[in-house]
Amino acid sequence: MNHYKLLTPGPLTTTSSVKEEMLLDRCTWDNDYKIITQKIRAKLLELAGANHEEYTTVLMQGSGTFAVEAVMNSTISKKDKVLIITNGAYGERIVKVAKYIGLAFMEYSVSYNKYPNEEEIRSILKEEQNITHIVMVHCETTTGILNPIEMISKLSKEFEKSLIIDAMSSFGGMEINVPELGIDYLISSANKCIQGVPGFAFVIARLEKLITCEGNSSSLSFDLYDQWKEMEQDGKWRFTSPTHVVAAFSKALDELDEEGGIPARFSRYQSNNRILRERLKKIGFQAYLSDEKQSPIITTFLFPDDCFNFEHFYTFVKKRGYVLYPGKLTNENTFRIGNIGEIYEADIEELCNIIESYMGVVKK
Repeated sequence: MNHYKLLTPGPLTTTSSVKEEMLLDRCTWDNDYKIITQKIRAKLLELAGANHEEYTTVLMQGSGTFAVEAVMNSTISKKDKVLIITNGAYGERIVKVAKYIGLAFMEYSVSYNKYPNEEEIRSILKEEQNITHIVMVHCETTTGILNPIEMISKLSKEFEKSLIIDAMSSFGGMEINVPELGIDYLISSANKCIQGVPGFAFVIARLEKLITCEGNSSSLSFDLYDQWKEMEQDGKWRFTSPTHVVAAFSKALDELDEEGGIPARFSRYQSNNRILRERLKKIGFQAYLSDEKQSPIITTFLFPDDCFNFEHFYTFVKKRGYVLYPGKLTNENTFRIGNIGEIYEADIEELCNIIESYMGVVKK
C-alpha cells in the first residue's frame, strides 16, 4: 500500500472522506443515485456563474479527453471550420482529435512559453471568415501557463464565433464566469481542481447552441446532445456510469464549499505555488515560465544542470512521500510539480526540504 502524495495535475491527492464515498455500491437506475447526478449538474452550473435557463451540464463517462472529443464531435458539423489555438501538448491533442473526426480546422500555434497574440488571431478571423468556432486550452498543464481567456472571449464575441474552452486544469480552482465570458462549451474533469477521482468529465453548455447539435454526432458514445437529452429527463446516464466516482465527486463538491468555495481553494493553490517557486529558486531550480504567465495549478522547472538525473531524483522524492511529474517539453529538460489536490503549505515546505536534502547529497 502506498503512502505517498501526488503532486500531479490529476489524478491528485484526495481526502479520506472522498475515498470513503466509493465504499458503497450504487445502482444506476436508483432514484437516490439519479438525485446525486442532478445535484452535481446543478452545482457545476452554480460554480460557473450560470443559470439553468441559459446553460446546462452534461456529464460524460471517461477522461477529460473523452469529453473534449464529445464536444468536438457533436457541436462542430462538417460544414463548420474551427480555429484551434495551441501552445502546449493538450492543445495539440485537440488538433489530433479534429483530424480523427475529419473536421475542417486551422491551427494557430505559438511557443509553449508564449501567449497567443491578439492581433494575429484577429487577422486570421478577418481573413478566414468561414471559421465558425474557436477552441483553446485555458491552463496548459504542459507547462502551467494560464492562457488569456478574457482576450479570446472578447474576440469570439467581436467576430460572433462559438467559443469552446478546455478548462480541464483550471475549473474549480479559479473563478471562471462562463456567461460573462460568453463561453459556449466549457470542458473539465472530475479529477482536477474539484478534487474528485478519475472516471468522468463534464461539459457546461449554452443551451441554445447545444439544442442545434441534434444529429451532428457520428459517434453513439460521444453524442453530447443525446447524452444531455437522456440526462435531462431524470438524471439517468445513457450507458453505465462510474457510480463510485460520481458519489466521490458529489462529496468533493461538498468539501469545496466547506473550504470556502473557489476563492479559498484558489488562495491555497496560489500559496502552494508561491512557496514552491521561491524556495526551489534558491537552490538552483529555475521555473520555465515567467511569474505573470504562471498558473497556480502546476509549475514546470528546468533541470538545474546537465548532470541532473530525473529518474534518480524522482525515486528519492517518492521514497520520502511525494510523487512528481515528468516534463512534457521536447526541446527542454524539465519536470513538473502540481500544486492542486489535498496539498497544503506544510506539504510544500516538506517537499522543498526533501529536494534541498537531495541537492545536498548529490553535490557531495
